[in-house]
Amino acid sequence: MRKTRTGNIRGRRLAVCVATAALLSGCATADKLSKVGKEPEMSSISNPVTQDNYQPVSLPMPAPTKVVREKNSLWQSDRVTFFKDQRAANVGDIITVLIDIDDQAEIDNSSKRSRSSSEGAGLGAFLGYEQALNRVLPEAVDNSNLAEADSNSSYTGTGAIDREDKIEMRMAALVTQVLPNGNMVIHGKQEVRVNFEKRVLAIDGVIRPEDIGVENTVGYDQIAEARVVYGGEGQITDVQQPRYGQQVYDVIFPF
Repeated sequence: MRKTRTGNIRGRRLAVCVATAALLSGCATADKLSKVGKEPEMSSISNPVTQDNYQPVSLPMPAPTKVVREKNSLWQSDRVTFFKDQRAANVGDIITVLIDIDDQAEIDNSSKRSRSSSEGAGLGAFLGYEQALNRVLPEAVDNSNLAEADSNSSYTGTGAIDREDKIEMRMAALVTQVLPNGNMVIHGKQEVRVNFEKRVLAIDGVIRPEDIGVENTVGYDQIAEARVVYGGEGQITDVQQPRYGQQVYDVIFPF
């Protein structure tokens, strides 16, 4: 009877573990199983403003300036050149972003701290009654050594960072918003699929019209609030990531 109950308990525990693992993997596992033997799907071309996660940019703006046109003159105060400017200036225009990131950082810190202290206190005289303290206390008292304290503290810390990032490419971005001061919000995304691996590059930020070159290009270091995302999706990327169970274990394991 005990063996049967023990077996039932073990069976229930196994079922609970299996159910928990299935819930943790969730829809992601089913989605991955449905893509076995298939290439990663490319995203459809759509208006980024209509996306659910799109949020218009709101930044501090200076007071608007009034456009002045002199009499008998073709020139306006808001014109950059006399002839029509071919560079991106309106919502929907395309601009080329030059990405050339080559960052390298190396930091090596070391610190060490040590502290030691000792305190002692005695009462040589107590109004002539120092010898009578043994009547109050259960044992005789040494007046010259009433209190003593020792303290030791030691700390050693080391840290090192060695990082190198390099991204070099050109990509087109769309002007999605023109701010009141003339600055433009841009959004760009590119996807490249080679066999069963898809590489994704996305960029968002705010640019100034005067930073746009004559070839309608702008450098990534001239983009304010820049967000550059470079990653991948596919079989190679999946192999480089730890399994779901290991990730969950790293999160909940306290030691």
